[in-house]
Amino acid sequence: MKQEAGKKFMLVNKKARHEYNIIEKYEAGIVLKGTEVKSLRRNGVNFLDSFASIRDGEAWLHSLHISPYSHGNRENHEPARKRKLLLHAREILKLSRKIKEKGLTLIPLSIYLKQGYIKIEIGLCRGKNIHDKRRTLEKKQANRDMERAIRDKF
Repeated sequence: MKQEAGKKFMLVNKKARHEYNIIEKYEAGIVLKGTEVKSLRRNGVNFLDSFASIRDGEAWLHSLHISPYSHGNRENHEPARKRKLLLHAREILKLSRKIKEKGLTLIPLSIYLKQGYIKIEIGLCRGKNIHDKRRTLEKKQANRDMERAIRDKF
């Protein structure tokens, strides 16, 4: 993933890009506690089995593991608590309709810093079959071979 202007990527979910077809991407804010922000800045985060859901008109992120802050005290956070995502009401409505109709899911794709705020990119995704994964790997390998041939030629 390329570094975009004004964004400092903290973590990218490479496994999600391998396991799912990403249909649409959304940028969301995330409600965090102070020790979570400090831990995130030290890259103490893990996407393993995390997903987003929509309940009662609000978006929630589940199973995102943010390690406890090393210098935290009794105010330290619970590592795998559910966290609220900040999206516009019309985006939440649109996402909830698509999830119900088409059997899609919301997966976190990356966490990054943008203008001093921690943002999360979530993707509306559909799971890939085994043959789709193989096809993706074959395309990736073919692109690498072409780039290598061009680079060696010049």
